[in-house]
Amino acid sequence: MTALSLFVTASGTEIGKTYVSTGLIRALRARGREVMALKPLITDFTDETAPTSDTALMLEALGREVTGEAMAELSPWRYVAALAPDMAAAREGKAVPYDEVIAFCARHRDAAGDGTVLIVEGAGGVLVPVDGTHTMRDFMKDLAATPILVVGSYLGTISHTLTALEALQSRGLDPLAIMVSETPDAGIPLQDTCDAIRRFTGDVPVIAVPRDDQDAFARLADLVPA
Repeated sequence: MTALSLFVTASGTEIGKTYVSTGLIRALRARGREVMALKPLITDFTDETAPTSDTALMLEALGREVTGEAMAELSPWRYVAALAPDMAAAREGKAVPYDEVIAFCARHRDAAGDGTVLIVEGAGGVLVPVDGTHTMRDFMKDLAATPILVVGSYLGTISHTLTALEALQSRGLDPLAIMVSETPDAGIPLQDTCDAIRRFTGDVPVIAVPRDDQDAFARLADLVPA
């Protein structure tokens, strides 16, 4: 057997993927589960942003020291520009080596022990380009990973959420859950937004994620197969 692969994706950018990733890592570790985490592609990464980067936050959640070597282990492909991976790589005269990225994640998955959970965090949203011909949706599909879809609670999120969900399910990717991350100053009650989304999601669980409330991650951890 190999590790269970979960892929944290979103309906857009700056919505809360890392907040959900790190919360789930901590919730699983608190239950005694073995957890691995990767953020293979990261943009907006510089010497100045590294200590507070998504990669650093994931290392902290794993209980690991944040060092340059450790960050390179989780995030081998790091780009400076705050753009989609293919655009950020192009700014540096590079191209994202899609097949290598998939192989890198698959090696970690296959080397993990039975019962280990591998959490892979994407960059941007479901259909963000990875290279000239592949999106994050292709990444999930080729890795045979189960998505966790993170969305906001802002006005307009219902359409964005259902569009992202349809994009995933059209390729046979059924999310483990939809995590509705509370948007600051949204002006709309979080639970109302969750209830509205839930009417259209069928069997996919919808979990409210209030800020500074870790209970949501315990509920998400309940859904992770043993």
